[in-house]
Amino acid sequence: MKLVLDAGALIALDRNDRAMWRRLKAAHLAGVLAVTHGGVVGQAWRGGGVRQASLARALAALEVRALDESLGREAGKLLARAGRSDVARAGRSDVVDAALVLLADDDDQIVTSDAGDLAPLAQAAGRHLELLPV
Repeated sequence: MKLVLDAGALIALDRNDRAMWRRLKAAHLAGVLAVTHGGVVGQAWRGGGVRQASLARALAALEVRALDESLGREAGKLLARAGRSDVARAGRSDVVDAALVLLADDDDQIVTSDAGDLAPLAQAAGRHLELLPV
């Protein structure tokens, strides 16, 4: 199982949200891989330094995967499938969200502030995911 973090989760860690830090620590202690991708980092990172020391510490505890050509192409295909789906309304054009969903496997958890955007993408991907609020 993996714990997949979206930008809302990273922003919560950056703001030193205790509940989010507890969730990340619990995952680590349970041997659960915590993962995100570079596009999500770009949504939360605003220059670093002392101002984002908490986020830098959190990123050191995550596996940050590349949003490379392969993942980008798969995300585009997922967006196309979601766009044709009757249930998909929100999130149909966000490649960062689509790539995030593709990092997850069945029964993984995604910590998100955008469950409404991710749910139709997960459905279009045929993945059974638990979407946890930040």
